[in-house]
Order: sequence, then structure tokens, then C-alpha cells
Amino acid sequence: MAGRPPPRFVPEPFAWHQEIELGIDTLTNEGVGLGRVDGWVVMVPFALPGERIRARVWRNHKNYSDADLVGVTVPSPDRIQPACPLFGECGGCQYQHLAYPAQLAWKQRQVGELLKHLGGIEFPVQPIIASPRPYGYRSKITPHFDRPRGGDVGPIGFLRAGRRFELIDVPQCPIAMEAINAALGGIRDKARAELGGRKQGATLLVRASGEGVTTDPSQAVIERVGDLEFEFLAGDFFQNNPFLLPRFAAHVAERAAVGGLPSLVDAYCGSGLFALVASGRFETVTGIEISETAVTRARANAVRNEISNARFIAGNAGAVFVGIGSTPSETAVIIDPPRKGSDPGFLAQLFAFRPLRVVYVSCNPATQMRDLRAFLDAGYLLREVQPFDLFPQTRHLECVMVLTREP
Repeated sequence: MAGRPPPRFVPEPFAWHQEIELGIDTLTNEGVGLGRVDGWVVMVPFALPGERIRARVWRNHKNYSDADLVGVTVPSPDRIQPACPLFGECGGCQYQHLAYPAQLAWKQRQVGELLKHLGGIEFPVQPIIASPRPYGYRSKITPHFDRPRGGDVGPIGFLRAGRRFELIDVPQCPIAMEAINAALGGIRDKARAELGGRKQGATLLVRASGEGVTTDPSQAVIERVGDLEFEFLAGDFFQNNPFLLPRFAAHVAERAAVGGLPSLVDAYCGSGLFALVASGRFETVTGIEISETAVTRARANAVRNEISNARFIAGNAGAVFVGIGSTPSETAVIIDPPRKGSDPGFLAQLFAFRPLRVVYVSCNPATQMRDLRAFLDAGYLLREVQPFDLFPQTRHLECVMVLTREP
């Protein structure tokens, strides 16, 4: 094989670039095919369960090896032709070669496996709710470019699959909305013409909304969710699949309202999405957010939608539930933390407050299931696990857990 192994390459159990044949047994929650050779685990991206493949080993770890897919000897019946010509090179998608119904089934299964291995319990996972659009659904993309050289901007796109630094040029993105792709050529041309003198690389924002496509992170945009309108800055976080978002947000609101509790606390409220969608189901709604600017935006969204029973406060990280004013036994709480999961300090405050009902929303089921262990130890019972496929063609999903405690 061409090239020499890296200096730290461990040549056991396989030599550098040794080609092996194996069957693929399953998919990891990272979207990687997993098979075995004489009991030894081999990870192969873009290989599918049930396939017989050839792979080339490029790293041996202590208990598994990494390999690249060389060829498929026996394909899976669920293998399909990817829609994007860059699939397999661009690191943005992991599942374009897998039929959409099979993507849904595997994501549901992966949530169950995370429940067992990280949450420590076996619990039925509801069938994942599909996106109305498997393609053309993303309302925001953020392509990057590296430091220009000689005044020229190089590739504008995303990380190459399996690489940590190398970018691949992406002139079109099939999972992005049609409006984004229609504008992307001009945005890329403008970046090449105007940004060649930069001394550092940069990330471009491309956001679609009812007002069109913007690249200005500070521009206010509006997104409709059901009957409500939400205004936020284009660069702020907001769910990027507007086609599934109304059903997703309504589900969270419905689950929080089960049991008829009068009070709701949205503890990571952002610009007020869940709090305002749920406001008609509760007597009082309180949104808490550490960011003052997000609180200002949430208050404005309440006024925009003529919602009078929702208030928004800037919570101190060390005293999140101080001044809530509602009785824990009459309160439901929605939490939607970042990918890293809930901070232990926040969970300690939540468990001290002891709301009767918690709806935990997460874009990272691995950290969600890790946090589940703390809920169970605090006396909460898991009632429902419902995944949503807000990110078709990728390994990502959103998952809604419902937890309750005895009154």
C-alpha cells in the first residue's frame, strides 16, 4: 500500500492499510457500521447492518480498530443511492445511503440501547416521529472557509468525513431548504470576492425564514410555529427544521400539561418557544434564561402573540428557581439543555425544587440518558421516551423524556 504508517501506529491486530473482509452487525449511535473479525470489533463508516464488506484498517485501538470502506460484497436491502454527490466525503451526513424508513428504525433502536447502557434501564421507546421532508428541511447552514492564501478563499463548506480540520467544498446542500440552495452560489461568490484579504478563516451564516435568506447574524427574522410567530436574531439558536417543529413543540407542551397542573416552568427558555406554545394549557408560565438578550426576545414574543400569562426572567445560574412563586407539587418543568446535558449544579437545584413533572428535551440522547440516572436516583420515574427525527440523513435526533415523582 502507498504511504507509511503514522509514527504511533500500533500494528496489532492488523497491519497498516491491511484489507479485511467482515460482516456488519449493527450501527453505533454515531452512525458507524460495527462488525467483528474473530471477535475483534472493527468500526467502518458508511457500512450498513447485514452487509458483507471489504475494509482497509487505518488505526488499532486497545479494543477495536477503525477502517475505511473499500467495497460492498453483499449489500443491505436498505442501501440506496445517496442524493448528494459529496456523500461519503462531506462529514455533514451519515445516512444518505440508508433508506429513510430504516434510518427511523435504527434511530429508535439506538435510543433504546443508550437507555440500557447509559441510563441503566430497559424501557420501551416510542417509534420515532418522521420529518415531513427527508431532504430540503434545514433552515440554517453554517459553511466554513480556512485562512485565505494569496488572497484566494479556498473550499467553502464543511469538514471532510473522518477529518478534524480539512474542509471540503460544498456548492449545494440537499438537506438545506430550496431557498438556501438558490442563494448559496451568490453568497459563495461574494465571500470569495470580499473576504480574500482576511488573515483568518471564518464561518458563514445562511438562514432562511419567511423574510427570505440572510447572512447577517444580527438581523431579526421571524419563524411561524403553528399559530404563533417567533422573532429572533438570525445568528441565535432556533430549531432548524420548521417542517417538523410545530408537531415537536406541540408534543412537548402536551406532555407537560398531562395531569392538569396549573403552573409551568421552562428552565432553558431561549426566545420562548416551548413556554409560549404551552401557555394556553397552563394558568401561569415562567420562562427562565441566563441570557438577558434572550429574555428580552422572549418577552417581545409574548407581546407579539398577545400572550399575557407568561413571564420571563433572567435566572441566576446559582439560584435558578428562586422567586418562581409556584408550588412544586403544582408545577411542571420543561428543560432543553445544550448538547453537553444538564449541569450537575442545575440538576441539584431542580431536585431540591422537586417539581411534580419534568419534560426533558435533548438533541443528544447520550447525555440525556446519563442525566436520566440522576433523575432516577432522585426518585423520579420515567414515563415516556419519544424521539423526533428533526435531522434526517444524519445521526442526530431530538428526544423527549417524561418523568414524574410521587406527590
